[in-house]
Amino acid sequence: MATKKAADHTLYHLSPKGFWKKFRDVVVVNPDISSGLPIQGLNRWPPPASRPERYNTPATKASDIAMNPYWKRDVRRAYPRLSMVTQNELSTLLLEHSSAQQIAAPTDKDPNAKMIVAAPQEAKELTESISSVAAKGKLFSASKLPPSMKTPFKKWAPAPGDDVGADPHAYFPMYLVK
Repeated sequence: MATKKAADHTLYHLSPKGFWKKFRDVVVVNPDISSGLPIQGLNRWPPPASRPERYNTPATKASDIAMNPYWKRDVRRAYPRLSMVTQNELSTLLLEHSSAQQIAAPTDKDPNAKMIVAAPQEAKELTESISSVAAKGKLFSASKLPPSMKTPFKKWAPAPGDDVGADPHAYFPMYLVK
């Protein structure tokens, strides 16, 4: 007994009737091809948008209008904020960071030894603090470089890779690069 293995193209798709069936049979190259329009009751069950209940958005912190004011949500007015450093603050920073930091040596007897904190220096004029830091000696040298920004990625430097064994005098020689 032979069983039907092929899919029936008319099983789940609409097919024209009457005049339009005759017209389609005359115009279409292959009349056995499906129309591609699914029968609504058979294709998807339950059909879309047929559920009686309504969707409710779950309550979150953002949905509470008292805790989510407009000025926090308005990204159009998120202007950059200015930060200001006065000349007195800059001069104290220069003086504090130009000297070596004092750190207490760890001891076995007292694990809670506190770090020695430098005494706060009096505020000087910026020109005086720059001249006093410059008078101490050269700030940066080949061995003592200035601080640089850390990059989250490593800069790629091309290095020769493994030998391929290609002819170096070929029209397009092949080289591998790491």
